[in-house]
Amino acid sequence: MTTIADHDAYIAAAPEPFRPELQRLRSILARTLPEAEEMVAYNMPGFSIGGTVVASYAAFSKQCGLYLLPGALSAHADDIAAAGLKATKTGITFSPRKPIPDELVERLARASRQEAEA
Repeated sequence: MTTIADHDAYIAAAPEPFRPELQRLRSILARTLPEAEEMVAYNMPGFSIGGTVVASYAAFSKQCGLYLLPGALSAHADDIAAAGLKATKTGITFSPRKPIPDELVERLARASRQEAEA
């Protein structure tokens, strides 16, 4: 992808099978983090609070990713594993066939916001 100006442009430029999933993540994150500003950093759309990126998302050739602050992921490692998903230190990758559950996205976003405010 080329340089992306905003969330709408990113989603429009993503591979078609991933667009509904990206829009779903954007909606959940916007609802869960109403005080956050939409932004783009490292060519990924995300949400920042007080200058800290607390959540971002991306599409790749075969999967999507949700990226949060490390403490949010470590605090919910059991929930992530129970959902059958794999996490790195800063993100979770998944496919549209096996998406990350809405309530898990919400818990992770809230935990990432708390870590940013700490």
